[in-house]
Amino acid sequence: MVNHYDAIVVGGGVIGSSVAYSLAKRGLNVIILEKERLASQASQAAAGMLAAQAEMTEAGPLFELSRKSRNMFPSLADELKEQSGIDIILTNKGMFKIAVTEQQVNEYKQMISFQREAGEQVEWYTGDELRDKEPALSKLVLGGLYLPNDGHVSAPELSLAFAKSAAKLGVTIQEYTEVFSFILENGRVKGVKTEQGELQSENVIVTTGAWSRRLLRETGIESSDYPVKGECFSVIFQKPILESTIFSHGCYLVPKEGGRLIVGATMKENTFDRKVTVDGIASLLDKAKRLLPNIVHAEWEKTWAGIRPQTADSIPYLGEHPEWQGLFIATGHYRNGILLSPITGEIIADLVEKKPYNDVDLTPFCVHRPLL
Repeated sequence: MVNHYDAIVVGGGVIGSSVAYSLAKRGLNVIILEKERLASQASQAAAGMLAAQAEMTEAGPLFELSRKSRNMFPSLADELKEQSGIDIILTNKGMFKIAVTEQQVNEYKQMISFQREAGEQVEWYTGDELRDKEPALSKLVLGGLYLPNDGHVSAPELSLAFAKSAAKLGVTIQEYTEVFSFILENGRVKGVKTEQGELQSENVIVTTGAWSRRLLRETGIESSDYPVKGECFSVIFQKPILESTIFSHGCYLVPKEGGRLIVGATMKENTFDRKVTVDGIASLLDKAKRLLPNIVHAEWEKTWAGIRPQTADSIPYLGEHPEWQGLFIATGHYRNGILLSPITGEIIADLVEKKPYNDVDLTPFCVHRPLL
C-alpha cells in the first residue's frame, strides 16, 4: 500500500478538489482525504453563484481575487468537460443586486465608481427599468445594479468535475477517512495521522472548511473561522420566471434549467446542525414572496442546508503556515467557495511549488494576520 505522496489534500469539497486538480496538472502525486463523501457539505449545498461584483461592496484584495477567479470559468468549463465529461452548467445571463429601501439605493449606487474604475461592467436600473427586463419582480424593488458578468454554475457538478478530473490525472481519492492530526517534525510537516494509519508527505493542504479550526489549533494557530448554517429551498415553475439571478439583502433567487429556482440562504452562526428548520424556511419564503410574488404558484421541490466557513474579517485563509513548512491552509471562503475555487487551486499549487503568486497581493489572506 502506497503511503507516501507529493501532496496530501485534507478535505474533499470544491476547494480541496480544485487544489488537487491544480497540483495533478503539474505532475504531482496527490491524495484527497475526505471524512465523509466528496462534496457532501457546503459544496453540495451552494447555489453556485459567481457573484464577484454583487458580493463586494468596496475595492480591495478580495474583490480582485474574486473577479480574476470568475474570469477563469469559461475556459475552465470547457477544460473540465473534456477531462471529466461533466457539464458544470455555466450560465452567464447576468445578475441584479436589487434595492428595496432608499438606503440600499444610495449604498449600491456608490458601488458603481470603484467597479468601473476596475474595468468592470455595471449599470444602474430604476425599478421600472428592472421590471421591463424581469417582469415578475415586485413593485417593492426600487432599483438595482445590473452586473452582466456575474453568472452561476451547478455547484455539485463543479465539485465533482474537479474531483473526477483530478482522478483522471492520477489523484487518489479516499473517502470516509478522517485526519486526526499532523505529523510535525523539525519545523515542517511530514504527513498526517488517520484512523487507517499514517500517510507521509512534505506538503499537506488543509481544505476542511468550517471544520478546520480544530486541526489548525493543534499547529499553534487559533484561527477566527466559524461555521454559518445556510438553509435553502427550491421550487419549479412550468415556465422559467426569471432570466437573471436576483441578489438582495437576505435572499437570492437563482434560476436553473427546467424552470427550477433556488432560493437562499439563511445565516445562523456558530452551529454545525444541518437540520432545516420551519422558522428558517418560513423567513426565507417570506422574503422571496416580497421580491417575486408569483413564487406562491410554483411547485415545491425540496429544502436543504449547508455549513459555510466564515472568518472574523470575511477574508479567506490562503497561504503557508508561519511555523510549519509545507503545511498550507485554504479555508474560510464563506459564501464564495464556488466562485474562488479555480483561483484557490492555482494559488496553492504555486505555493507548493515555491513559485511567487504575483497577480494578487496575498498578504491580506495570510493565516497569521491580526484578527478582528
